[in-house]
Amino acid sequence: MIRRPLRTLTVLIGAAAAVTAFATPASAATPALTEAAGPATLAAAQQKLGTSLGAAFAGTWLDTATGELVAGTTDAGQSARIRAAGAIPKVLRHSAAELKRIQSTLDNRTTGLPGSVAGWYVDVPANEVVVSVVGGDPAGRAWAASAGVPVRVEHVKSAPRPMWSVVGGQGLYFSGGACSVGFNAYDDDDHYVITAGHCTELGGTVRGVGGTIGKVARSSFPGNDYGTVKVTHSDVSTPPRVDRYEDGSDVRIEGADVVGVGGRVCRSGITTHWHCGRVEALDQTVNYGNGNIVRGLTQTDACAEPGDSGGSFVSRPSSGSRLVQAQGMTSGGSGDCDEGGTTFFQPVKEVLDRYDLRLEKD
Repeated sequence: MIRRPLRTLTVLIGAAAAVTAFATPASAATPALTEAAGPATLAAAQQKLGTSLGAAFAGTWLDTATGELVAGTTDAGQSARIRAAGAIPKVLRHSAAELKRIQSTLDNRTTGLPGSVAGWYVDVPANEVVVSVVGGDPAGRAWAASAGVPVRVEHVKSAPRPMWSVVGGQGLYFSGGACSVGFNAYDDDDHYVITAGHCTELGGTVRGVGGTIGKVARSSFPGNDYGTVKVTHSDVSTPPRVDRYEDGSDVRIEGADVVGVGGRVCRSGITTHWHCGRVEALDQTVNYGNGNIVRGLTQTDACAEPGDSGGSFVSRPSSGSRLVQAQGMTSGGSGDCDEGGTTFFQPVKEVLDRYDLRLEKD
């Protein structure tokens, strides 16, 4: 059914242990905490170091070579305290508060910010504020130099872009019509969006709700009703999710176990959103007219309307769960969601096997 036109860190084991760590003399040689201590223990140690060192605190981090917790300080006299707290001391020039002030200066200078400035951040181990400039652009470097604060300029290859997700049941737009996203899949090299074949037969560049996804890669209709769109834009993510619209938060694909006759299924699409029903028949041959005969479809009593084509059919989620089994992509049917109707879907396993793809799963 095509709609035309396009419509770091675990609580130290026991509070007493945390207090004792700061009271222990340097001669006790407290071993340095490592990444293996776990996030909560490390976070508690970092917080206490920040409080204990006060204005001399210059941040904490994990040494990437040894995994040991390191604590910076502007006061060498604090080294014994740092070791007793389970960290490796490092004397630095700038305190954490000083670096934050430098960063804040940049935060307040965004008027006229060149597009080549990708961002800025505090490099804690290096004890510097870093400005990222795409390709070393002179305008970006000049903006950083004019801030009047000490910064380091780093060159990056490209500017960041917001990531947007292709989610099952949301819109999929072709040059000649609108359909819905079925599922996301991948092979060893690329990612793909799976939808109905009578949608991908339109060919060309395909867009989603957040922008361009890529171009139609493969299509099979009639006989079958499936096709794929190759994801070529780096700002597109392909999570294992299906939109339930106003019926609740997204469900997540756990696998592709088939629901048999009498089983409950739900479908999602851009026109009628989320509707559920039961499987009435498997492996059905459907005549769509004009010689368009499709075999191997599943019949359901879940309604659908034009524009829902290609959208996700999944198992009905159990109470309190968001995990579902992928079933297939809406192919066609009769009736509507006011009076009810019959809807067929193309089983997803067939396209996965045909094109040697793996389903994106939770």
